[in-house]
Amino acid sequence: MKSCGVIVEYNPFHNGHLYHIQQAKEKTNAEVVIVVMSGNFLQRGEPAIVDKWTRAEMALSQGADLVVELPVSFSVQPADYFAKGGVALLQALGCNDLCFGAETGKAIDYFDMTKILSQKETVIEERFNELKNDGTSYAFQMNQIMQELIPNTALNLTSPNTILGLAYAKENAKYSDPMRLYPIKRKEAEYHDTKIKHTQKIASATAIRKELSTNPSQRNSLVALKEVLPESSYELLANAEWITWENYWSYLKYQLINQSINELHLIYQMKEGIEYRLKEKVKEAKNFKDFISLVKNKRYTWVRLQRLCVYILLNIKESEINPQLDSPKAIHILGFNKTGQTYLNQIKKTVELPILNNINQKNASLWGLDIKAGEIYNLGYTQAIIQQDYRRQPLIWD
Repeated sequence: MKSCGVIVEYNPFHNGHLYHIQQAKEKTNAEVVIVVMSGNFLQRGEPAIVDKWTRAEMALSQGADLVVELPVSFSVQPADYFAKGGVALLQALGCNDLCFGAETGKAIDYFDMTKILSQKETVIEERFNELKNDGTSYAFQMNQIMQELIPNTALNLTSPNTILGLAYAKENAKYSDPMRLYPIKRKEAEYHDTKIKHTQKIASATAIRKELSTNPSQRNSLVALKEVLPESSYELLANAEWITWENYWSYLKYQLINQSINELHLIYQMKEGIEYRLKEKVKEAKNFKDFISLVKNKRYTWVRLQRLCVYILLNIKESEINPQLDSPKAIHILGFNKTGQTYLNQIKKTVELPILNNINQKNASLWGLDIKAGEIYNLGYTQAIIQQDYRRQPLIWD
C-alpha cells in the first residue's frame, strides 16, 4: 500500500488540517495516510487543549487512517528535534511520502537549501556568529544568511512552517531511502493569525485557541468556530473540558517553590542561571501568563520559557531525556481505521521498533516518560478522566 505521512499537533483539528489531509492524498495518490501526532504536551511548550485521544478521534473522523504518538521527548522541542522524532517514526513505519504545510516553496527548494546547509556548515556558523548579537531573532538571522547563499530561494525562514519543513527535509535526507517531500501551501489563514474573519472557512489554530481560551467556562465561544471546524471536531470540543496552562499554574508554582536551586539546575534546558529568575518571579506572579511576562527577556522568548516550564512541571531531568533523543524507542498506536489496520498488518514483520497497542507493566519501560506526562496532564482536569496510557486500547474508527 502506498503511504504518505504528516507530522502534526491538531490543537484542535480544524478545516485547514482537513484540507492538508485531502491535498496529501491527492498529490501523492496515497492509499493510507499516517499521522504522527504530538501527545498531550506540544512543541510551543503548551498543554493540548484536549487530550491526545480526543485529537486522534478528530483526525480519524476526517480521513486519517493511522495515528501514532510523537513522544514528549521530541514533541516539546525546537524544530530540529521535533522533526527528528516525527521523521524517524514515519521511516520506521515504511512511509513513502512526507507532506507538510508551507507558506512558500516547492520540494526542490527544500532539497537545495538542505544541500547548502550540509555543504556550507562552517561558512554558515561563521556568518551566524557575526550576526547573533545584533538583537534580531535566530530565524531572521538564518534567513538573512540563506538569502546570501541562495539569493533566488523561494523559502522564507522567518515563517514557522518553513522552518519546520526545512527541518523535515534535513532529517529525511539522512536516511538511505528518504521519503519524497510534498510541501502543501497554506490556504486562507496565516500561521500567526489571531482573529477569525466572518467569511473564513479556514482559520489558524492560534486564532481558534484564542477564541476558546477567552473564557473556557463559557461555551458561547465555540459557536463562533462552527464555520472553521469539521462537525466532528466541533462536537468533540463541545463535550470536552478545555485545558490551558492556567490549569497547571498551581502545580508549576509548587515545583518552583519547593525545589532548591541545585535541584532546578538539573532540569532539562535549565541554563545560564535562569533558575534564580524563575524562583524570584514565581512569587510575584498572579497566574501563568503573568509569570511568563515577568520572566521573559531578549534571551528567553515566550516559547522557550513555556518549553522550560513543561520540563519543570514534568520534572524532566537532563539525564533522563538525553538518552531518549537518539530516536523514538517505540511506536504507540493511538488509533486506526480498516485501511490503517490493513497497512499495519502488511508492515508489522518489517518494523524494527516495538509497536505498543496496549501499554502495561511489561512494556511500560519503553514509554515511561510519556506515562508520567499523561498522568500529570490529567491533573489539569476538574472532572475525573480515565488513564491516558495504561491499558488504553487504540481507537478503532469504523
